[in-house]
Amino acid sequence: MSGLSDRDSCTAERDFYRRLLDLGSQLELEPLLDQALALIAEVTGAATAYLELHEEDSSEPRFWRGHGCTAADVATIRGTISRGIIGRAIADGQTIETPSAMSDPRFEDLTSVQLHVIGAVLCAPVGTPALGVIYLQGRADGESFTLVDRERLELFARQLAPIADRLLARLPGREHVDHTLAVRRRFRCDELVGRSEALARVLTEALHVAPLAISVLITGPTGTGKSLLARAIADNSKRAQRPFVAINCAAIPEALLESELFGAERGAHSTANQRVPGKVGAAAGGTLFLDEVAELSTGAQAKLLQLLQERLYYPLGASTPIAADVRVISATHQDLKARVAQRQFREDLYYRLHVLPLEMPGLTERRDDIPELVAHFCADACMRHELRPLRIARRTLRACQDAAWPGNLRELANAIEAAVVRAQIDSAETLDERHVFPGVAKPGETFANLHDATREFRRRYVKDALEHHDWNVSETARHLDMARGHLYSLISDFGLRRQDDGSK
Repeated sequence: MSGLSDRDSCTAERDFYRRLLDLGSQLELEPLLDQALALIAEVTGAATAYLELHEEDSSEPRFWRGHGCTAADVATIRGTISRGIIGRAIADGQTIETPSAMSDPRFEDLTSVQLHVIGAVLCAPVGTPALGVIYLQGRADGESFTLVDRERLELFARQLAPIADRLLARLPGREHVDHTLAVRRRFRCDELVGRSEALARVLTEALHVAPLAISVLITGPTGTGKSLLARAIADNSKRAQRPFVAINCAAIPEALLESELFGAERGAHSTANQRVPGKVGAAAGGTLFLDEVAELSTGAQAKLLQLLQERLYYPLGASTPIAADVRVISATHQDLKARVAQRQFREDLYYRLHVLPLEMPGLTERRDDIPELVAHFCADACMRHELRPLRIARRTLRACQDAAWPGNLRELANAIEAAVVRAQIDSAETLDERHVFPGVAKPGETFANLHDATREFRRRYVKDALEHHDWNVSETARHLDMARGHLYSLISDFGLRRQDDGSK
């Protein structure tokens, strides 16, 4: 039994878990973990307590701590036992428990187990999928670990998971570099979420364009946030305190587009029962944003050209021009140069708009931003719908990074919003992969999309390789030419188990 009475033990545990939950911004994590290992060893009666944390795709631990063991003992655990008991706990994502590893059929053939006469063991994974393990070896009284010991260890491992994530993030070489940090100090753009080099590049260009009195053309695939960039340019310009007026040229019928843009005198068309002000007039002194500018009619193109050249425009039915004091920012996902060649867009207008083009990158160039975007969209959806906040599983973030998002930010945002609703329907506290990618086909069924088909192929391929090598992870990793840690992650992500019947 533990050296503490049951009452003292419960009090000590409550104090310990309160400290874990109250860590907040505390920086001294390593001393805390030393104390935590000492406490978990004391309340379970373990002779040795060992913590090991891994990076993704790494076969070697990035962080380890031992209690009740020498440096040589830690080296032994890392060098040999980790390939057996600890490796199994990480791969299966489940607690390993044995009264005697020496006589356990799962581990008795391991040289390290026999060499070091390893008896009672408890080994619980930290995080889902596993970031590492808490490994307890031997009890001071020579007895086996109890059910209460296991419950305490698993509770400890659950509480430790978010702390372990933060600790790994602080290790040298693991820092998440924010490439946009420098430009964000000079360019206000809170709505543009991300830290990638691709985003930093376009923000830097926007920083230099914003104060200039020139037209800007924003290009890039659909759904990449071109309107957000246009708004940011306006907010950082000399016109920031004046109106920002946006119009989607593709969303308005061609017959009404000129009237919507430039306004109309009374009687100019069937619906003009009175003078109709246009968007150009509404944006006086500020910025006019023309989204999907490639959809402008020939007549509207001519009037827009006059607006840019002479700073004058004519409302429909008017004989007198009106002076325009607006800055025009336009955007399109189409190739305007190709439309000029096809005589679908005026060449002179193209050059007027194309003074300084900015290209908004798609998510294929911003994969590093996807986890942060998922977190942003998840929090935003929960707030807008007044739903409880959700944690996001690491495997969900990885699946989102691996997936194809042809609709870019718009598609990702919609998918996460739908996932939040599904999670709430399930009364889940965590946004899981199944919420984002529902209806993944079972073997033999038609797949919903390429992502699902590719994922199922990878799952089967890894499963077959493991079975071929009798679930020897090291041999399988060598065969697949990947790091052992990466293979462990795949095993966890795909939910693979020894003797898996393939029904997943």
